Amino acid sequence: MGQDARKLADLTDKILFGDIWERPELSKRDRSLVTVVALVAMCRLEQLPFHLNLALENGVTKEELVEIITHLAFYSGWPTAASAIKLLSAVTSHR
Repeated sequence: MGQDARKLADLTDKILFGDIWERPELSKRDRSLVTVVALVAMCRLEQLPFHLNLALENGVTKEELVEIITHLAFYSGWPTAASAIKLLSAVTSHR
């Protein structure tokens, strides 16, 4: 992102990950859960692999992610859940 949109990359690094993700009111694990849910529900598939990996690094288990995505199938739609499960499988196959 930094090569094409320096300001956006700077805001992402300093504000989003340097401030918002560091606030003590929610753990990084909880922030990962919320972010994954939002990305799945809005079908933001391009950003999802990064955040699935981050969720795993932040202590969310693969089993929990599968359950979250399964639950979301009834709220955000079957296609969003099916796409998210496919991306989760790809992410966890490389770990």
